[in-house]
Amino acid sequence: MATWQQFSEEAPALAEKIKERFTAVKSHVLATVRRDGSPRVSGSEVDFREQDLLIGSMIGAMKAKDLQHDGRFAIHAASAIDEGGADAKVSGKAVEITDPAEVARLQGDDGEAHVFRLDLTEAVLTWVEGNTIYFDFWKEGQGLKRLARPDNGPVVEVASN
Repeated sequence: MATWQQFSEEAPALAEKIKERFTAVKSHVLATVRRDGSPRVSGSEVDFREQDLLIGSMIGAMKAKDLQHDGRFAIHAASAIDEGGADAKVSGKAVEITDPAEVARLQGDDGEAHVFRLDLTEAVLTWVEGNTIYFDFWKEGQGLKRLARPDNGPVVEVASN
């Protein structure tokens, strides 16, 4: 797993564009795994603090319980593709910060909450230019690739590092 800082160091331009999407609006869609293995989606906000990507949750919320049981997540930033912008997603494992002093420091005066650091295994930015859809795709341990799908045809790799 890579922290946001590690991801940012490996793929700085992609990290900046993804951060831009996540900070453009407040609410995003978080996918978690329920105890029975089925998926759950919830609205969630993100916060970039001290080189980490964080999410919070009300005490006892179902998404917090899901993440405590199975930290796997995916979060999809509110899309801007229809406005000529991009679509951003990251996934990995959420790690709960349990030290009360650390939670209080991160939360400030926002009250009691669960706080999770999001460690990443992959990140994707998608956008459209003309008749081509592009995907900048970073996967932990595999680096960065740019894929394209021109004219709704097959996906081709157009760049990698």
